[in-house]
Amino acid sequence: MKKLFSAVVLALAAVLLSSCGKPQEVLTIYNWGDYISPEVVKKFEKEFNCKVKLDVFDSNEAMYAKLKAGAKGYDIVVPSSYMAELMQKQNMLATLNHTLLPNVTKYVDKSYTKLSLDKELKYTVPYFASFTGIGYNTKKVKDFKPTWRMFERADLKGRCSLLNDLREVIGIGLLMTGHDMNSTEQKELDEAVKQVLVWKKNIAKFEVDDAKRALAAGEFVMIQTYSGDMLQVSSENKDIAFVIPKEGSSFTFDNFAILKDAPNAALAHKFINFIYRPDICAENMNEIMYVTPHTEAVKLVDEALQKNPAFLIPEDVRAKCQPQKDLGAENSKYVKAWELIRQK
Repeated sequence: MKKLFSAVVLALAAVLLSSCGKPQEVLTIYNWGDYISPEVVKKFEKEFNCKVKLDVFDSNEAMYAKLKAGAKGYDIVVPSSYMAELMQKQNMLATLNHTLLPNVTKYVDKSYTKLSLDKELKYTVPYFASFTGIGYNTKKVKDFKPTWRMFERADLKGRCSLLNDLREVIGIGLLMTGHDMNSTEQKELDEAVKQVLVWKKNIAKFEVDDAKRALAAGEFVMIQTYSGDMLQVSSENKDIAFVIPKEGSSFTFDNFAILKDAPNAALAHKFINFIYRPDICAENMNEIMYVTPHTEAVKLVDEALQKNPAFLIPEDVRAKCQPQKDLGAENSKYVKAWELIRQK
């Protein structure tokens, strides 16, 4: 009996030692808030027997500042294109190993990546695409025209808003005065400021999240906004529509990137490849309601999402959009222009 008892004890000890001997791998992701499906994360953890830690930021600049201040331990970050470009210039991002990313190679939609600042995806993989346009209430805005000139309509005075974002607003000002949205020519920026000041007289405020909620509630009838935000609002209010004006607009990717000093770059590659698996990608899009440039997953999302005009932007419309670029030291010109706009 003692021998049997000893054998059982030894067997249990062996099981415990084998389960404790190799701790779970940990993947640490620095992402925007509420920007990935919790269920997708759980599936990854289960399939790869690992733990995912999520930390969040609310702006590219906050994320960048934290990393530059010496924050360590992150594997994947999710910067917008212009910030990823800056981080790459400063040698903060790893070169991706595409042999470990077969799903990306197979499924990424190249009609979108034409707009990428990293067209060969050397250091980024597109996660979600975002287009800036106009969200409006179809029942309260009469005779709507798909143009940025709508923000000059006297009948909408005090019931519309522009984004509280200097690059977005000044960029549209540049576009409407015949210039590139990334121009750093002072004369062209001065012209853009004059245009924005015309709009400022007509809008209620510069705002982002509150404007989206005000549109949904009926307080505002028209706003400058992001396609993903309007997907969420229009799914709950069928009177809300989204359009990219005929003059064009801005565009950006939020991208997966692996940091140069990532503690677990191999698992980071596995995660990115996992997200690009068609069923997983579709599940994530259904939850977050932004579009991933994926040739197959967009066909698998819920029918209502597929039919929403803020989800699949036609390629000819996308062609009119310009990516925001890192301006380096020249960004100070935009800061000064924005200060002037806000003061007047």
